[in-house]
Amino acid sequence: MKLIVGLGNPGRKYEKTRHNLGFKVIDFIAERNKIDVDRESFRGLFGRGKIKGEDVILFKPQTYMNLSGQAVLEIVNYFKIETEDIFIIFDDMALPVGKIRLRLSGSAGGHNGMADIIRLLHTNEIKRIRIGIGEPEFNSVDYVLSKPSKEEQKLLNEAIEAAGKAIEATFEQDFNYAMTKFN
Repeated sequence: MKLIVGLGNPGRKYEKTRHNLGFKVIDFIAERNKIDVDRESFRGLFGRGKIKGEDVILFKPQTYMNLSGQAVLEIVNYFKIETEDIFIIFDDMALPVGKIRLRLSGSAGGHNGMADIIRLLHTNEIKRIRIGIGEPEFNSVDYVLSKPSKEEQKLLNEAIEAAGKAIEATFEQDFNYAMTKFN
């Protein structure tokens, strides 16, 4: 069983913000693979299904971003998911708008949601897909919680699709193949 987690903040207020790109990728994957992400449990919304014949859980924590690790830890423990079977998708200010980067491990890179997951799972050996939102010209909290411009949104829509296809490529081949193809 593979766990694919998209990070974001709950509620309509945050729905179209830069910080909710992880949720958008989960929505993209769910639609393409006909998986309903509508079951409420583990402090989040999840759905079970298959991608390229592989059993998966798609998960959107409904805690606020900085507490994402609590929800991830609950679902990991319940389903007894191994760390190597977890994929985290989140926004990253260190990457240009619309660029994606796949990594096998590493630091949280200043992302508080990822930092909480690393802290509670006691490892940074977690596969992740980072989606660039660019460097803010003003307060970073205001920036991540604001809506992108139309030009940025076009690039982010392409990145959402690429991130979703990168997950699918992982199940066609493996994560190294996806990194080579999408980085």
